Amino acid sequence: MSSLSVSSSGRKAPFDAGEFFRRYGTAIIFVLLVICAASLSSSFLSERNVMNVLRQVSGTGIMAVGMLLVILTRGIDLSVGSVAAFGSVLSAIIVNHYSAGASVALVLVAGMVCGLVSGFLVAYLRLQPFVMTLAMMAVARGLALIISNGQPVMMGDTGDAITDFGTSSLFGVPFPVLLMLSVFIAAAILLNLTRFGRLIKAIGSNEEAVHLSGIPVARYVLAVYAISGALAALAGVIITSRSGVGSATVGVGAELDVIAAVVIGGASLAGGRGGVLNTLLGVLVFGVIGNIMNLINVPGYHQQVCMGVIIVLAMLLQKGTGWLKR
Repeated sequence: MSSLSVSSSGRKAPFDAGEFFRRYGTAIIFVLLVICAASLSSSFLSERNVMNVLRQVSGTGIMAVGMLLVILTRGIDLSVGSVAAFGSVLSAIIVNHYSAGASVALVLVAGMVCGLVSGFLVAYLRLQPFVMTLAMMAVARGLALIISNGQPVMMGDTGDAITDFGTSSLFGVPFPVLLMLSVFIAAAILLNLTRFGRLIKAIGSNEEAVHLSGIPVARYVLAVYAISGALAALAGVIITSRSGVGSATVGVGAELDVIAAVVIGGASLAGGRGGVLNTLLGVLVFGVIGNIMNLINVPGYHQQVCMGVIIVLAMLLQKGTGWLKR
């Protein structure tokens, strides 16, 4: 009898393909894409091209962190692209009157206010996140057009500090990339080492159970939308810092890119599941795909079709992990 129990306990657990792909699927896809890109273009792995890809995805990456937090609570934020445009225009206008630091701080507050409005309607009035953030998308883009009169806004001499940040680097790594990585590190600490992060995941998994435990769910939901709004505005500043021009056309369609990157990173739109590292990999996957298409001269309109197909494939892969686990 004892020998039977020993042999049973000594058996290895069967390989769970679904769980393996859920954890490492994004990393596998990223590695395969890098190999494919390197074979298609000899310039892909050059330092200049790699830094260019990282610089280009820095804004998307910063917005993706906010989107991840929202999605973890079973929400969605369609306003990030428009809030980025609002932040872009606002930073170019304000920096002509105040210091660069004060301007960025005010822009972050403005973005946070946008998030607070959406979050209040979703968390306290229980309105649908899709509809409310769609409304905020229209409002933020409209405000950007109004305050800029529909024209690009040039940064003055006081904006040199912002443009220097966007075009300079440290040990060969662009400052926007370092900022993006800092945001991801902060998010990793928040989600994995704090009560706030654990509750965000719990709310997405079972909001009712968290509510019955006496946790003020609405406050946490409000907070993640505020963070998403602030990060979207920060992304607008980063995008503007590369050109020195604030524009209401910044971030058009960015919400789709951000959602796709988060989903490719394995986050579940049903909430409660998602990680910072995989989200970063999802952002990089998106950046590599765009870079490949540029290097092999795929026309812009064709790229839009490819991006749409990628979103569908990401959803199918996410669904496929569930089939493998059954």
